[in-house]
Amino acid sequence: MADPPIFSFFCTSIVVLSLLRLSSAADTMSSVRSIREGETLVSRGRKFELGFFSTKSSKNSFLGIWFVATPETVVWVANRNTPLTDSNGTLEISNEGELVLLNQSSSVIWSTNSTKVLGNPVAQLLDSGNLVLRELNSSDSADYSWQSFDYPSDTILVDDPSPGDYTIRYKINGLPQLEILQNGSIKVARSGPWNGDRFGGFLRGPTTVVKPIFAYNGTHAYFAIETFRGDYSTKVTINPDGSAQCLLLRSGSTIWDLIYSAPYDLCDIYGSCGPNGMCRVNKNPKCLCLQGFMPKSQEEWDMLNTTQGCMRKVPLNCTRGEGFKKLSQVKLPDLVDFQLFKNMSLEECKVECLKNCSCAAYANSYIRGAGCFMWFGDLIDIKEIESADYDQSLFLRLPASELDSVHSLSKKLVTITVVSSISGLLIVGTAWSIIWKRRMKTQGLPSGMDDIDLPLYDFATVAVATDHFSRTNKLGAGGFGSVYKGTLSTGQEVAVKRLSKYSRQGPDEFMNEVLLIARLQHRNLVGLVGCCVEGEERMLIYEYMPNKSLDYFIFDHDRSSSLAWKRRFDIVLGIARGLLYLQRDSKLQVIHRDLKTSNILLDADLNPKISDFGLARIFRGDDIEEETRRIVGTYGYMSPEYAFDGKFSMKSDVFSFGVLLLEIISSKRNRGFQHPDHHHTLLGHAWLLWSEGRAMELINESICASFVESQAERCIQVGLLCVQKFAEDRPTMSSVVFMLENEEVNLPLPKEPGFFVERSSGSSDAYLVKEESNTHNLVTVTLPEGR
Repeated sequence: MADPPIFSFFCTSIVVLSLLRLSSAADTMSSVRSIREGETLVSRGRKFELGFFSTKSSKNSFLGIWFVATPETVVWVANRNTPLTDSNGTLEISNEGELVLLNQSSSVIWSTNSTKVLGNPVAQLLDSGNLVLRELNSSDSADYSWQSFDYPSDTILVDDPSPGDYTIRYKINGLPQLEILQNGSIKVARSGPWNGDRFGGFLRGPTTVVKPIFAYNGTHAYFAIETFRGDYSTKVTINPDGSAQCLLLRSGSTIWDLIYSAPYDLCDIYGSCGPNGMCRVNKNPKCLCLQGFMPKSQEEWDMLNTTQGCMRKVPLNCTRGEGFKKLSQVKLPDLVDFQLFKNMSLEECKVECLKNCSCAAYANSYIRGAGCFMWFGDLIDIKEIESADYDQSLFLRLPASELDSVHSLSKKLVTITVVSSISGLLIVGTAWSIIWKRRMKTQGLPSGMDDIDLPLYDFATVAVATDHFSRTNKLGAGGFGSVYKGTLSTGQEVAVKRLSKYSRQGPDEFMNEVLLIARLQHRNLVGLVGCCVEGEERMLIYEYMPNKSLDYFIFDHDRSSSLAWKRRFDIVLGIARGLLYLQRDSKLQVIHRDLKTSNILLDADLNPKISDFGLARIFRGDDIEEETRRIVGTYGYMSPEYAFDGKFSMKSDVFSFGVLLLEIISSKRNRGFQHPDHHHTLLGHAWLLWSEGRAMELINESICASFVESQAERCIQVGLLCVQKFAEDRPTMSSVVFMLENEEVNLPLPKEPGFFVERSSGSSDAYLVKEESNTHNLVTVTLPEGR
């Protein structure tokens, strides 16, 4: 059976609409009416609007659907590959009963091209966001001749709605499962099969706000996220890096709240531990061979290259004594070589699996009721899930010898547990007494941090300060969780970073940030007021920054104009001095590893403060460079040697600073930069302009009247020196500060920047060619010790 079309997976964008709202708010268009530029259809409940829009940096025009509440969020585009080159498009119903889009010369550039003939056709925009073509007197979905839900649109509209590299789909192979594909065929991530309640191991089940729905009758299928309340809207998006997000919009708000994202962690990356391996979140090692299996290549496994996976120690041969080991709370293997028996009980499934010498494992296909999966051959993409509300299990077939070893080990463990329980209780009691006294004495962090003078707040205090984490106090959110504004009982305003238990930032990153910020004191580093560690709650309490982050200003057209040249130059110097302190003047030599505009906070006077030290690393005095197989940070700011080879040093942060400097001057993002004459990044564009003696063209137009040419030219040259391809060519931060502050100093000539390779027109990151570098905030953290 061919894969059915996916249900409405669309995306956010940074699209700026140039629309004149002349609509009469009708939701239906008949054959006697057309829609031209400036006219729209609006769904009956005023949730969605259809019309023409153009993007910020292009004169092209597109026909699309967007949310009425957030017009910048376009969810569907008709003419993705055939944009209108002027503002004279017309949408109408043809004599053949088709929806057609005409250009200025009345040529058809897009049509519905349906096979069903309608006698009296009308087009209607529904409150679901679905544009349908139907008979005038029939609203039955079975009578639609065409619907936009059957043609999922572009995944992210960053000034170009043409198709991207990633697709998200559900594939029905016995039971449906979600898959994210790259280039149409390479699996990036997948869910487990639909288990009657959710997609196992991938998408959450029902919450108090939304629930996933899947319907399949053997012929037609759809998947949706349904809200329990009429004043909420949801959408599922897919981003340029292949990650999918489910977001929620409350009526009256313009802020989309993140409910879920996937891949959520490293273990969601498809087959990351290879065949017959199991991926474990927040554990070391991340990958383990299943019971009864061993690495195919121990040498590769020892080098943390686990893609080859594992093989059985003893082959299965249907001998007497073979049985099963239960693996609880796991995402079931991919449906590659399997069979589904919808009416078979779990016990019957076990019996049938034992009868077949090739059956490697079995499981319940539904969490409630009958249904049996059997797998044959390798088991691929198994993930351990530590969640109280997840109870799906896999029964792994093992030879008698392996089962005997498991039983023997269990008996030994019972004996050891009984013998050690009394002494264990004494040890725990003594330790808890010491910790409790220390906490009561210092009100600081427990467990070895009594040398840090940092207040420890209880959960109730933080909850009161933030009005119980109310939506009105929410400042923002990210992969770590959410940030809330709060006011302590002393009257001090704070920002509370509440780490989600599902966050990629785990206990190590939390402790790393606490230790670092508590020990580092500088006017250009964010101040840590205290923290909260209670149960599963982990919260960092910072000084409140009323002007948010740097990207809030420089990448917004209106707010950018409020940052005159002198202010921008002062921000550049402040960041440089903060980095110089981290690298040379503090008692800890720190590499930030995630320096970017969103991690530069601005106080009430717009003074910059470097924040978010969860991924930072400490260098000892004699360290020059380190190497890691786990890449952290954000593409667009990473140095080439780090992004490709995992090598990082203080020069890695110098590269990131150079990117920041050029972004501050130009108000353009390095990643995703677009230019009509070439396909370089912002770094490449700056290099081309400087090489041709036209460096001043990089300056953002909003500061053209206020910038000092000699300073601006010096900043551009320093920025290019910082982003040179090879680390040894880049200056130290002490040299950077000196060059920025002293205009009489002659600057060296920069060499070619990193990533100076033209990308393909459809990709903003084509230079990142090493697939193993394409990771998401992977972390290897060494807890720092002061020198």
